[in-house]
Amino acid sequence: MSRATKPSAAPFVPDTVDLDALSHAADGCHGCDLYRDAEQTVFGAGKRSARMMLVGEQPGDQEDRAGEPFVGPAGKLLNKALDAAGIDRNVTYVTNAVKHFKFVPAERGKRRIHKKPNRTEIVACRPWLIAELAAVQPDVLVCLGATAAQALLGPVVPPHRTPRRVTASRRRGGRRRGAGRLRDDPPVRRAPRTDGGSGRRVRRPRRRSEEGRRRPVIDQPNVWRDGPPRTRLFS
Repeated sequence: MSRATKPSAAPFVPDTVDLDALSHAADGCHGCDLYRDAEQTVFGAGKRSARMMLVGEQPGDQEDRAGEPFVGPAGKLLNKALDAAGIDRNVTYVTNAVKHFKFVPAERGKRRIHKKPNRTEIVACRPWLIAELAAVQPDVLVCLGATAAQALLGPVVPPHRTPRRVTASRRRGGRRRGAGRLRDDPPVRRAPRTDGGSGRRVRRPRRRSEEGRRRPVIDQPNVWRDGPPRTRLFS
């Protein structure tokens, strides 16, 4: 039984480094199903001699209608960031990891709400991005978001979502020893405290602040006829 062919734009990418030829070929790309609902293909824009390439996620609503990347709200924000950094946008090349606008229609009105492309669509459109890199060959490559980074580097796991496997051994009272220590970390061992030169091991005294010291539930002494019980009660 043959495997189903994965969606890919590779059959539509010509073997050339001419950006105009690549842009013209991208207009007829059917590498994934995003072309069915989008208005048109939004290819990259800029000079072939650009030293910096900026890669975004996908075109937005205004980009899909205009056919140019970064002309909507995201483009305005990008222009402000470039101006603050002293970079002229005219000497850069801007593009997106996915060339078609993915959206869901709003419940009311004609608005089209942006929807993040999935992994299959990102991989399917990757040959166009590789062709642009081969044509421009920039000195600096800027990934504007996680989707652009995934298209170039593969699946990226953010640090705050990295699973932490913590080993802890329970001891009496339900407290954990070694909490917060990763499994690959070496165990932490403290040297025993000795009394001067005798070499005898001395028990470490517990340090408790006055505020954190536990108080008995019953503060009145001598309330028992036969003396206090052996087990002390704490709150």
